[in-house]
Amino acid sequence: MAKRDYYEVLGVQKNASKDDIKKAYRKLAIQYHPDKNPGDKQSEEKFKEATEAYEILADDQKKSAYDQFGFAGVEGMSGGHDWSNFRGFEDIFGEGGFGSIFESFFGGGGFRRGSSSGGVRQGANLRYDIEIPFKDAVYGTKVEIQYSHNENCDKCKGSGASDGGGKKTCPVCRGSGQVRHSQGFFSVATTCHSCRGDGYVIEKPCNECGGSGTQKKRQKIMVTIPAGIENGKRVVIPKQGDAGPNGGPPGDLYVFI
Repeated sequence: MAKRDYYEVLGVQKNASKDDIKKAYRKLAIQYHPDKNPGDKQSEEKFKEATEAYEILADDQKKSAYDQFGFAGVEGMSGGHDWSNFRGFEDIFGEGGFGSIFESFFGGGGFRRGSSSGGVRQGANLRYDIEIPFKDAVYGTKVEIQYSHNENCDKCKGSGASDGGGKKTCPVCRGSGQVRHSQGFFSVATTCHSCRGDGYVIEKPCNECGGSGTQKKRQKIMVTIPAGIENGKRVVIPKQGDAGPNGGPPGDLYVFI
């Protein structure tokens, strides 16, 4: 069965506001939630479809990618959730409960890369756009591309510390990477300004990379374009994105056709 357009799923126009998108989703979610329709597979599928559409359209970055490139632009950004553990209907749509739906289904709705403090984190993914002749799209081809990305510093091997230097626990956040501030009845955690969330500080920064552990470099690679590729599709080149901080693994390169 062909996948339906996300705007069609929610029954909203492309220029709909976030509030309209939220209202449309809430209406469908209440109508098709499994707790309200026990054993009804069709309702369950409609609930999943509406939730996936809302996850994309409620996020500015994902919505922009979808508007430009359709499903290819948001491939891998939704789906793959464990739908077997639904929260109770009243828990999700009761007083103040609407926002909890993504904490239940998507772990808060965010895409976290690595740990929040001090640990090794994966580098950023990169995007490269190319145009190819129709004939090459039909029969496939190989294309050489050149682009810039962050690589681990040759001198400090990505550690950010100079020879003989080391890292010590950040004295401001004591290694947590976060600082808490009291605001009335609430306590708010913000990223530590001293260590920028790493949980440690470098005593003697590498003079080659300034303590970042990475350096911007240009490289050339050959990209294999498979035969029959469609406009807007992408080719993923693993580990050719930016190097991760603290010597972390690199992200991927996404070549959009």
